[in-house]
Amino acid sequence: MIETSDRARELVWSAEQYLEVEYRKADSIEMVNQQRVLEAFWQERVSARHFSPTTGYGYDDIGRDTLDRVFAHALMAEKALVRPQFVNGTHAIFTALAGLVEPGDMILSVTGEPYDTLLEAIGVRGNAPNSLKRLGVSFQSLELTDKGKIDLDAIRAVTQDNVKIVYAQRSRGYAWREAVTIAQLKEAIDCVREKFPDAIVLVDNCYGEFVEATEPTAQGADIIAGSLIKNPGGGLAPTGGYIAGREDLVDRIAQRYTVPGMGAEVGSYSGEYRLFYQGLFLAPHVTAQCVKGAALFARVFEQMNLMTMPKYDAQRSDIIQAVQFPDAESLVAFCRSIQKAAPVDSFVSPEPWDMPGYEDQVVMAAGAFVQGATTELSADGPIREPYTAYLQGALTYAHARIACMMACDELIRQGF
Repeated sequence: MIETSDRARELVWSAEQYLEVEYRKADSIEMVNQQRVLEAFWQERVSARHFSPTTGYGYDDIGRDTLDRVFAHALMAEKALVRPQFVNGTHAIFTALAGLVEPGDMILSVTGEPYDTLLEAIGVRGNAPNSLKRLGVSFQSLELTDKGKIDLDAIRAVTQDNVKIVYAQRSRGYAWREAVTIAQLKEAIDCVREKFPDAIVLVDNCYGEFVEATEPTAQGADIIAGSLIKNPGGGLAPTGGYIAGREDLVDRIAQRYTVPGMGAEVGSYSGEYRLFYQGLFLAPHVTAQCVKGAALFARVFEQMNLMTMPKYDAQRSDIIQAVQFPDAESLVAFCRSIQKAAPVDSFVSPEPWDMPGYEDQVVMAAGAFVQGATTELSADGPIREPYTAYLQGALTYAHARIACMMACDELIRQGF
C-alpha cells in the first residue's frame, strides 16, 4: 500500500489548482497530432497484414515499407526510414550525419555541444575509430545566447565555407536550458538558408515529437531523427529509431544505413511490426500525459523552493523536466524515489555508475517495461555541478501524480 504524508498530498493538490490551463493546452495539441497520425493510418490503409514478421533479405516487406510511409506522414516529412535495428536515438542521428557528410565537410551545431553520447561519435571528445573526425569531417558549435536562444548573429558571423550540415538539438540533453521551440527553430532555419543556402539542416528531434502541434520538418528542417523508445513509440515500441525528411536525403542516408546500392530495399524483422504501429497511434496521447506530468512536477518543486526548468506554465517543446538540487546526495535520493514509484524493479536502489558514452558518473532511475524507454517515467542526472535531475515520461498522468507524491515525501525527509 502506498502511504504518503499529508504535506506531500497537499503539495500535489495545491499544484493541480494552477495547472488547468496547461492541461487544456496539452489536450488541444494532442487532438491536432492524433488527427494527423490517424490520417496517416487511413491514407496507407493499414491492416493486420502489415504487422507480419519477415525474414532474410526482407524484399517487398510491406509492413516495413508501409510503416515508413505512415511515420513520414505523421512527422510531416516526405519520407522516413523507421527501423528496429537502430539501437537508440544516437545511432539514428549518427547514421544520418554519417550518411550526409564526406571528407572535408563541416558540421555546424547552432545549439552548443550535442548530447553527451554524440560527442565521441562526432569526435568532439576522444579519437574513436570511425568517428566523423577520423573520417575527415570537422565540427564547430555555437553557444546559445544568455537567454537560451539560438544565436542568429553568431550564425551570420561564421566564416567557413565548407558547412555541409547545420545541426540543432531540440531538447536540452544534460544542459540547464529550455528546449528549442518550433518557432525558434523556424527563425534559425530561415537565417541558415540566407547564410548557407546549400547546407542541410538536421534536427535531433529526441523527446520533442508531438509535444507541439507541428514538427521541424514542416518548418524547413531537411532531416529529423530520433528514438522509437521515446515519444513516437508511444510506450509500446520495444526498440528502434527513425530518420525522416527530404526524400533524396533519406534515400542517401539509407545507403549508409545498409549498403550502397541496396538502401532501404532490404532488411527484415522477424518480430511483428504491430507494436511499432500501435505505439505510433498512441504517441500523441502518451506524449500529452508526459507533458502534464512534467508540469505537475515543476509546480510542486517550485512550491518546495527548488529551481526548475522549464517553469510549470512555460511553453514546452520536449517532455523533459529539469530540477536542481543543492548536492549529489539529494539528487540521488530523488532518483531513488522515482525508482520506488516504478512498476518494474521498484525494489532496487539506483547508484551512480560509469554509463557508456558519458563523461561523468550518472545516476538513473528507470523502472520501465522497455529498457531505457523515456516515455515511461524515469529520472537521471550526471554527478556534477549543478546537481540536476532530468525527469521524463509517465505513460499515464495518474502514475506521474503518484510518483510526485512519493518524491515529495522523500524530499521532505531530506529536509526540504
